[in-house]
Amino acid sequence: MAGGWLCLEQRGPWGHNALLQSHLDPAVGRALDAAAGPAGVRVQLIRRPGRHADEPPDGPRRAYLAHTGPTGSWLRAADLSDPSELLGLNFAAIAAGRHGGWGREVAEPLLLVCTNGRRDRCCAVLGRELVAGLQGRHGDAVWETTHTGGHRFAPAAVLLPSGYTYGRLGPHQADAALAAAGSGKVTLEHCRGRSTWTRAGQVAELAVRDQIGEHLIDALRVEPADGDQVRVTHQDGRTWTVTVHERELDPPRPNSCGKAAVRPTTLVAVDVSDAPAGVSGSPAPDPPPN
Repeated sequence: MAGGWLCLEQRGPWGHNALLQSHLDPAVGRALDAAAGPAGVRVQLIRRPGRHADEPPDGPRRAYLAHTGPTGSWLRAADLSDPSELLGLNFAAIAAGRHGGWGREVAEPLLLVCTNGRRDRCCAVLGRELVAGLQGRHGDAVWETTHTGGHRFAPAAVLLPSGYTYGRLGPHQADAALAAAGSGKVTLEHCRGRSTWTRAGQVAELAVRDQIGEHLIDALRVEPADGDQVRVTHQDGRTWTVTVHERELDPPRPNSCGKAAVRPTTLVAVDVSDAPAGVSGSPAPDPPPN
């Protein structure tokens, strides 16, 4: 779950814990994680597609800042000469949707594809294959990134600023996801949910989208779960209660490249029902000021 994302360009190789095992000063990586994590902002390293020579970076590096909330998501960018400049950010404000004028507005969405091979070999092999298949078609919209979670779904990717995550993407599905995001919509094929919500909330939101055929990115809100039930509200006032259960999957399968097969668990929506008459979700709050 992440309401905000900080993405810092870091050329060269990445280790298993990329913030501490790369050419980024580990003291800066540690400080960024300590400041951003508790506020609900996820820190990612990114690099441009292509070869990654084992040499220190030279010149300015790109940084992106995103807020994924459905009441005012945004994406900003800046070019930095020193990554430690990011330590001055107000991460609590970012998580609440306020960027304070940092950087410049980015109008087009980003697709971040996990290629962190030291974290999972499948991400390196399948993620780089996907990035290569997209190269030359989207300019600065596609970047390689460090671990995003869900590596058993490699190639795994996340779209910003919406925060929708995807798994087992091919080039054509990635093209479609980027095109839809540019129009304020979300494609549901291979979609694993919006990072703004809890795991149960992600499952519930996608179940409602599938049932009513809703593709507008910011059409739905998710309220905190009450046991195994999640309340999902549409911007037009309709409300659903989604029952979410955990289930084991068959047959057993590896959850990472080279690992032994296990029986993983997943959350599934077992029922989607209209809220009782006279019951509605909380009204959507006004977008936070920037």
